[in-house]
This record gives sequence, structure tokens and C-alpha cells, in this order.
Amino acid sequence: MPAIDELWIKPDWPLPTHVKSCVTTRVGGVSEGNYSSLNLGLHVGDNPEAVVENRRRVQQALGYKKAAWLEQTHSTLVVKADSSKVLRADASWTNEKGMASVVMTADCLPVLFCDKKGDYVAAAHAGWRGLLNGILEATIESLPVAADQLLVWLGPAIGPENFEVGAEVREAFVTHSSLAEQAFVASGNQDRYLADIYQLARFRLEAKGVTAIFGGGFCTVSDQQFYSYRRQNITGRMASLIWLVSDE
Repeated sequence: MPAIDELWIKPDWPLPTHVKSCVTTRVGGVSEGNYSSLNLGLHVGDNPEAVVENRRRVQQALGYKKAAWLEQTHSTLVVKADSSKVLRADASWTNEKGMASVVMTADCLPVLFCDKKGDYVAAAHAGWRGLLNGILEATIESLPVAADQLLVWLGPAIGPENFEVGAEVREAFVTHSSLAEQAFVASGNQDRYLADIYQLARFRLEAKGVTAIFGGGFCTVSDQQFYSYRRQNITGRMASLIWLVSDE
């Protein structure tokens, strides 16, 4: 049997060797039913004891010392990672070795950040509301690093063939930037569009001066290894994590 972390997503991007990142999938935990098996969200109706055990297994498998689990609200709030309490925010950053910045998703876009020297890391939760309102920009601004010195990885999210939105969503993005028009195509349903959240994220990052963008191309709805709120309303959450390796 492979180690459970070998069944998870290891991002392919040019991180410094002392920086690690990972995205969990549904496998490797103890949750049951709709949450089977590695649900990491305490807020979705799962047995809390199972979630705590799942989080313990992830920490044991990946080797970070602490993790900043957030209470995500589709906001643009960014905080310094803190494992001593649960903070209401949709992104965290850290320069503390052994501390993992974590976001949970089940169709929304997880975005990981690291500067090229590997001094700072961050993780952001970008649903379309957070993306529209500027969570990625806020995360970049929270880091004391020039945007062109950042590496960014786009994790598993709802793919463009499944992300149908209303005309008002398209209008809001296009009002912010005309480039966004390229990320929408008519779905065939009246006043509905298929949106490419990866492309929308890339436009936002590039506008802030980020040039090194990796990842994308997943679809949490069609790929059964992922939790998907749109596919199954009652479901678990995956985690996208990034951390600086501890010297200990």
C-alpha cells in the first residue's frame, strides 16, 4: 500500500527545496457516507472526531508542525497564520518554519503563493465572490515581496465546462476588467455563461504583476477524487497547504 500522501496532489511548480505544498483528495481518512473519507472541514456536518483524526493524519503524513485552519467566509480578509485560534479569513500567510497556511475547498479555487527565495508562503480561498472582490490582490499585498518575485499555483477547482453562472456574474467581472470577457462563453441556457475561474484568476494575478503562474486544468466536479459541492451538496472539504520546512 502506498503512503497516503502519495495519493494526494503534489503541485508541480519550481519551489525552493525548503518549501513544501500539497492538496489532499478524498482518500486517506475515517469519515463516512457523503464525507468519505478524508473530510477536513469541521463546518459541513461531519462527525467532529472524524475530522480531527483526518487532520491529524494529514499532519502526520506531511510533517508540518502546526496549521492555520481558517473559518472561511468568501471575504477578502488575509491574516498571518496562527494555529492557536481559528481566524475568520480567506487567506493566510506566514514566514514561520513548520507552520502550514491552509485553505479548504470543494469547487472554489485554492491558490498557493511563495516568493522565489522561499521566505514567505500564503494560501488563499477564491470562490467567484472572493475572486471578484480581490482576495488574490489582498494576499499579494499582504506579502512584503514584489509581485514579480512571487510563484503562484492554482489548485483544483470547478472546471470551465461545469461552472455555469448568471449574466450578473459575468457583468461584474467584465465591469472590473474588459479582459474578463475572454473567460466566459454562452452556455446555451438563457442568460447563463460558462466561466473559466482559472483564467479569471490569471488575469487578476497578472494585473498585479505576477508573472510565474502554474497549475490549473483540474475539475473538481467531473473528477471523483475530489469533493464537489456542486456535484453533491452535502460533502466534505479538501485542503491545500503550503509551509516552510522546519529546521528541527
